Amino acid sequence: MKKTIVLLYLMVLWTSVIIAQKPQRFHQELPAGNYSGITALGNNRYAVVSDKSETEGFFILHIETDSVKGCITSLENEGFQSSGLPNRDVEGICYRPTTNTVFISGEKDNEVYEYTLDGKRTGQRLEMPDIFKKAGHNYGLESLTYDRKRHLFYTTCERLLEGDSLLRIQSFSDNLKPGFCYYYKPDEPISKKHFYGVSELCALEDGRLLVLERQIRVPKLKLGASTIIRIYETTPTDKSILEKRLVKEFRTRLSLTSRKFANYEGLCEIQGNRLLLIADSQNRFKGFLRDWFLIIGF
Repeated sequence: MKKTIVLLYLMVLWTSVIIAQKPQRFHQELPAGNYSGITALGNNRYAVVSDKSETEGFFILHIETDSVKGCITSLENEGFQSSGLPNRDVEGICYRPTTNTVFISGEKDNEVYEYTLDGKRTGQRLEMPDIFKKAGHNYGLESLTYDRKRHLFYTTCERLLEGDSLLRIQSFSDNLKPGFCYYYKPDEPISKKHFYGVSELCALEDGRLLVLERQIRVPKLKLGASTIIRIYETTPTDKSILEKRLVKEFRTRLSLTSRKFANYEGLCEIQGNRLLLIADSQNRFKGFLRDWFLIIGF
């Protein structure tokens, strides 16, 4: 009897894992895009950036979720909030409740600006250390997050800066001035054919910091393309070098029978110890790729 109960428990647990890792798409509600960052605004509303949108700005989405099944039950697009400025390859976005504003990182200029919720710049920005000006336009400020309890911003580049052996994760206080700089060792690519890098950071309420690393391989004919997604946790302390622990790993693949290949770039925490991820589909590349959303437990 005891063995039967244990077996049933494991079956339920395995089923919940499968449900939690089923990607979803909302192509009627959301236009094709290059979605690269997502942040929770509260009351089931989220701000999402697309790094190839016509102008700099963000979408506001109303997303209802089922915390038991780990899925999205509805998604409503409330519209695009434009700054009226050219897109600077916006990648990361975070929300600061005390000012009711969002901050957005750009990979083209490696700057982080503040915006009102109607998309307009406030004139404020993070005082980025000069060292980050060395970042290449394709491997610059990819990620951004805000620790609402400790009032700290964190950002980092997709790849190591020239001459560095570790990735710099820079913190900023609420006065927008740079604070402690942490050092983090990302994974090595599993082959020379894999594109790799850190695509997002996510500050959790308990003080942990999640780091989303991804490795991508795209063959010449595209079929067989695959991704390896790894989410690590670390805890910023007074030590400059961060230790990391793997908390989640999964893979996606593009084949004749499956189009669930996904380059997950955006990540934020939602209720129930779950994470909401969003993928960059390269504008639903040639009809093969999808703008996937994914909820996972951690």
